[in-house]
Amino acid sequence: MLAELKTLPINAKIQLVEDLWDSIGQEQLGSLTQAQKKELDARLDAYIVDGNKGREINTVLNNIKNRL
Repeated sequence: MLAELKTLPINAKIQLVEDLWDSIGQEQLGSLTQAQKKELDARLDAYIVDGNKGREINTVLNNIKNRL
């Protein structure tokens, strides 16, 4: 099977990895409690309303370094 996968073109390999990753995510969503699902939905809704994408990584790292 691995030998067959190695013969695939790069775009097919990427699609396969994406599909596999998505299937893992779907399995994990099934194991969430109702409270966890509710919290994730609330956070997503808040993000959609707010649109705050957070802070740049360099800003975050500098803040951490300054606290040390």
